[in-house]
Amino acid sequence: MDVQNSSLSRKAEDYLEAILNVSLEKGYAKTRDIAKELDVTPPSVVEMFIKLDKLGMIEYRKYEGVVLKPKGREIASVIKYRHETLMAFLKLIYVPDKIADSDACLMEHELNPRTIEQIHLFVDFLNEHGSKNHTLEDFETFCIVKKATEET
Repeated sequence: MDVQNSSLSRKAEDYLEAILNVSLEKGYAKTRDIAKELDVTPPSVVEMFIKLDKLGMIEYRKYEGVVLKPKGREIASVIKYRHETLMAFLKLIYVPDKIADSDACLMEHELNPRTIEQIHLFVDFLNEHGSKNHTLEDFETFCIVKKATEET
């Protein structure tokens, strides 16, 4: 599925991804769990749950939480894959975890699916072959030296 062609907003996609992440971790997702995950208020979560339920993405049961419907799970899985791919790439180039997570959230909605696939292949390639020829270690050293040079 190409999420770029879906009619969902970035915010709605973020909610679907959060529901998937919480559900995978806890086995269920309640309003307070999603509010905490996305750092929003419970009333905002309920409002989005109602919208997503009307769109057929989730099944929302007041006081019981939500369950992803197949269409919602498909979109959430794509967004999660995109996020994880971008996080892996950003961490590979030594972007700090918190910044990498934040930037991946922004990028996951904007990049072309083909670009995401190439990044995924590049990360896999470096993970499989980068240690054999010291590419990753050389890059880390380069970053350290460059930073030290800029600070002087």
